Amino acid sequence: MSHIHRHDVLIIGSGAAGLSLALRLGGELSIGIISKRELREGNTLYAQGGISAVLDAADSVESHVQDTLDAGAGLCDADRVRLVVERGPENIRWLLKEGVKFTRDEDARASDGYHLTREGGHSHRRVVHAADATGRAVEDTLEGRIRVQPNVELFEHHTAIDLITADRFGGEDHRCVGAYILDSHSGEVSTYLARFVVVATGGASKVYLYTSNPDVATGDGIAMAWRAGSRVANMEFIQFHPTCLYHPKAKSFLVTEALRGEGARLLLPNGDRFMPRFDPRAELAPRDIVARAIDHEMKRIGSKYVLLDISHREPDFIREHFPTIHARCLELGIDMTREPIPVVPAAHYTCGGILTDARARTDIPGLYAVGEAAYTGLHGANRMASNSLLECLVFAELAAADILSLAPQWPTPSDIPPWDASRVTEPDEEVVISHNWEELRRFMWDYVGIVRTNKRLQRAKRRIDLLRQEIIENYSDFRVDNDLLELRNLVEVADLIVQSAQRRCESRGLHYTLDFQQQDPEQLAPTILIPHRYQPRPARWNAAA
Repeated sequence: MSHIHRHDVLIIGSGAAGLSLALRLGGELSIGIISKRELREGNTLYAQGGISAVLDAADSVESHVQDTLDAGAGLCDADRVRLVVERGPENIRWLLKEGVKFTRDEDARASDGYHLTREGGHSHRRVVHAADATGRAVEDTLEGRIRVQPNVELFEHHTAIDLITADRFGGEDHRCVGAYILDSHSGEVSTYLARFVVVATGGASKVYLYTSNPDVATGDGIAMAWRAGSRVANMEFIQFHPTCLYHPKAKSFLVTEALRGEGARLLLPNGDRFMPRFDPRAELAPRDIVARAIDHEMKRIGSKYVLLDISHREPDFIREHFPTIHARCLELGIDMTREPIPVVPAAHYTCGGILTDARARTDIPGLYAVGEAAYTGLHGANRMASNSLLECLVFAELAAADILSLAPQWPTPSDIPPWDASRVTEPDEEVVISHNWEELRRFMWDYVGIVRTNKRLQRAKRRIDLLRQEIIENYSDFRVDNDLLELRNLVEVADLIVQSAQRRCESRGLHYTLDFQQQDPEQLAPTILIPHRYQPRPARWNAAA
């Protein structure tokens, strides 16, 4: 039997963005949190590096802003960058107040005693961290706090199917009023109604064959918002992390950029260093440059990996600053204090997403987007290291403030028809889903990866169109499950990436095409895609305070 759940705020996603937003809302509103797996399972948990913020007297807001603008290759929204950077220190203090234990350095008096590291693209040490497992420290702390909040109801192992808008069932307003949610254990689909809905579902890097992301990163929120009528932007900019551990037993294991910040060098298998040939900043160049350099060298010499070497640093320093990576490498027979680590690039971060304003509002009244699922204007054509967790925190804070200001007068949704599963049957060939999943991720890696061409994009588009038709038939005829829902969303996101890449006839930031290898000074606007269901933002949604 389908149930109806009601909350003031429905948050879809349980990473740093979703959980910090819930905590920022306080205890007055009823909150439902949807988590596809366990509450903690998401990209936040696996974030190794840290959170960038101006905490050192030798650093400045202007420097952090300029570094971010430089990394974004001309496509950042300068006002949004400043907004995020200026709110960075306060958000770090908020995390400390919540109980996050960052790595300390008592000699670093200028940074209040916290150890700051430097990562690619940053001109100063400004990355506060918890050893090499910052995401885990943040997620553990926020999860512990959220589980004891009496106004928060948690729904783990639940998968969002689609957002619900009032006009979908005859209402006058194109307003988001909830979502249909699948209970992954029971197979039951229920209706979740809320006055405000927040998409905090993370990115879409599982659309690629090789990725640093966990299995849940299937672009669900981006695809759902697009289908509901919200614009998306800059989906061509997919960040490939230069250094994921290359080992058959090391699925999705990221080797943090902080290693290079502490002096690690990239080497060919024969021991030759190569990054100085590609950029004067060598290993500290932005990620897109480093990833392309590694990709180029691997293809040039026919190697499946390159090496990352920090063994020239003191063993105690390595073990103290990178305990997680050190332990994982030892499990696989690699002693990083004595030998280099084999690494390979992998899809890592989605720089585009659901178009939002400075309060995290989307095009659809009542719908917010925060974290990696959103396009806020911060990243532009490339994300600078450790700005992502900062973005999660800042826009979660801004969204919470906006929801609290609107809550006294925002309407309660009317009843919505339940999910209709009366005419579907059990899937008869589940192997088709797994084959389609593998095919999609492989041709996205081959055709829409680190280096692109017009011909590759055209080939990918043709395959996406064929896959979409098969998936529509399966979605219409069979009972939904996680695999089918995720594949449906991945195909949608793949299409958005390809469409965006085809529109950008230049190479800029993370989008590199052999057909247009230079930047075009005329292409300085974000790539915005408009869905068929798009309706201009109503005046009351723009003006509501």
